[in-house]
Amino acid sequence: MGERDFMNFSINTFYFSATETTKKIVTGIAGKLAESSGGKAAENVDFTLPDARRSPASFTPQDLVVAGLPVYAGRVPNVLLKYLNTIEGNGALAVAVVVYGNRHYDDALVEWRDILESRGFNVIAAGAFIGEHSFSRILGQNRPDQQDLSRVAEFAGLIYRKLAAFPHAPATISVPGKKPYQAYYRPKDKDGNPVAFHKVIPKTSDDCIHCGLCVSLCPVGSIDSDDESILTGICIKCCACIKNCPVEAKYFDDEIFLWHKKELEVAFTSPRREPEWFL
Repeated sequence: MGERDFMNFSINTFYFSATETTKKIVTGIAGKLAESSGGKAAENVDFTLPDARRSPASFTPQDLVVAGLPVYAGRVPNVLLKYLNTIEGNGALAVAVVVYGNRHYDDALVEWRDILESRGFNVIAAGAFIGEHSFSRILGQNRPDQQDLSRVAEFAGLIYRKLAAFPHAPATISVPGKKPYQAYYRPKDKDGNPVAFHKVIPKTSDDCIHCGLCVSLCPVGSIDSDDESILTGICIKCCACIKNCPVEAKYFDDEIFLWHKKELEVAFTSPRREPEWFL
């Protein structure tokens, strides 16, 4: 790869963030990089909502893309794979970021790096950060917090120094993970039997004020616009509807799902996991 002036690259963000934890990490990294380089964020590609995934994102060799995803069951969310395999890196540099709810990121980071590389990005840094778990308010509670954001700034500084030291784009970095990737994390019931939650959907109480916020926030467009209690498609358990409802009218009541949620909270609320990065 030829020489590039890394002090004049365009800094971009590219992320899926149903409850905005991934967004905070990605925009934090990009903002610090822009501040250090004297540049500005050229483009913010938030592909959380369905309309944003109708056409592929495309970047250029003059872009540095901070690309972030949440970890679902230890992997890249499978609902996003079709879209992610249409994006065009065209030689752009990338920072691969995953955010998880204090259990583990398993093979999500290596999978995300591989997807970006396969789509024409040169991944020069990667990081795994912690955010409040999608379907819990206890796992990773209120994270990323100020301590996490301090680590975000530290990571961005290391990325900047790495780029400034190289006349050419650095080689692809190594990250932990298995290949072939391990299967998606499979929850179990009280008796240790594997269970699936794809048919579990949030319920809506009579407290609903029909504001339509959940309809506009659903990343798979599954909540009926005429009746918020009806799902017309899949539920990915991102809990954007539950965590953002102004009257707390959305909830899960499936007994096995709630038991699994409690099991995770008991097992993984502590110790506090800390960000990891690879450059």
